[in-house]
Amino acid sequence: MDEQTQKKTLTSLENHARGVVEGKAKEEAGRVLIRMKDRFSTLFNHDSESMPRVWTGKEDVRSITKTAHSAALKLLSVMAAIRLDDNVDNIENTLCSALLDTKGIASVTKWGSTTSDPLASSTWDKVPPNKILITPVQCKILWRQYRAETEYCVTQAISAQEANKRSNNWLPPPWAIVALIILGFNEFLTLLRNPLYVGIIFVGYLMLKALWVQLDISGEFSHGVLPGIISLSTKFIPTIMSLLKKLAEEGQAAANNNPQSTNASASKSLPNTSPPLLTASSTVTSSANGTKEE
Repeated sequence: MDEQTQKKTLTSLENHARGVVEGKAKEEAGRVLIRMKDRFSTLFNHDSESMPRVWTGKEDVRSITKTAHSAALKLLSVMAAIRLDDNVDNIENTLCSALLDTKGIASVTKWGSTTSDPLASSTWDKVPPNKILITPVQCKILWRQYRAETEYCVTQAISAQEANKRSNNWLPPPWAIVALIILGFNEFLTLLRNPLYVGIIFVGYLMLKALWVQLDISGEFSHGVLPGIISLSTKFIPTIMSLLKKLAEEGQAAANNNPQSTNASASKSLPNTSPPLLTASSTVTSSANGTKEE
C-alpha cells in the first residue's frame, strides 16, 4: 500500500469515527435531561462513600443541593457541543454565571446597569455552528425543567429533617415552658407544704417510665401516629399486667426472705444469752451448797 492510499484510508477511518462519535453525541444530547436528573439523584441521595443518605437533621441540604446542581450543570455544558479538536470554549463558565450565580435573566452590574442575558442566543462563542448540539436558549429551557423536576427531592429532604427533629424533641416550645412555670407556681408551693405529694409523684414517674420503656413509645410513633396508637392499644393492658405481676413476685420474694433473716438473727442471739443463764444457775447452786454446809 502506497503512502497516498494509506493517508486516504486513515482519513476515511477518521471521518467514519467522527461520524460515529457525533451521531452518539447527538443521540445522548436528546437525553441530556434524564442524565442530569440521574446525576443529581446520585449525588443528592448518596454520600461521599456511595451510601444512601439519611436525613437526620445534621446535613447541610443547601450545600449538598448546590454540589449536585453544579455537577448536573457541568454535564449539560459537556453535552452542549462536540469537542473533538480540543478547542477551548467558555460554555461551562457561561452556564454557571447565568444559571447558578444569578437568579434572573438579566443581572445587575456594580454600576447599576443591566446586562443582556448570555443565554439569549442560538450560538456559543468560539464554537462552530455545526458542532453545537444544544443551543444556549435550549440550555436555559432544559435547566428550568430540570430545576422544576428536582425541587421535589429537595423539599422531601427538608421535610424529612424537620420530621426527624420533631420526633427527637419531645420538649414543648419555650413559651409553653414559661407558661407552665408561671401558672404552676401555686402547685409548686403545695408540693413544698406537703412532701407526701412528692413521693406520690415520684412513684407515678417511675411507673410511667417503666411503661415508656416496656411499650417503646418512641419507636412505635416513629412509624406514624395512627399505627403507633393502634399498636400501643394492643400492648397497653398486657404490659400493665406484666408490671403488676413483677411487683407481686418481688414483694413475695421479699416476704419470704424476711422470716429467714429473722430466724438467722434469733439463732445468732441465742449464744450471747446463754452465758448469763449459766452464770445465774451456777450462782444459785453454789449458794445452796453453802447453806447445807452450815
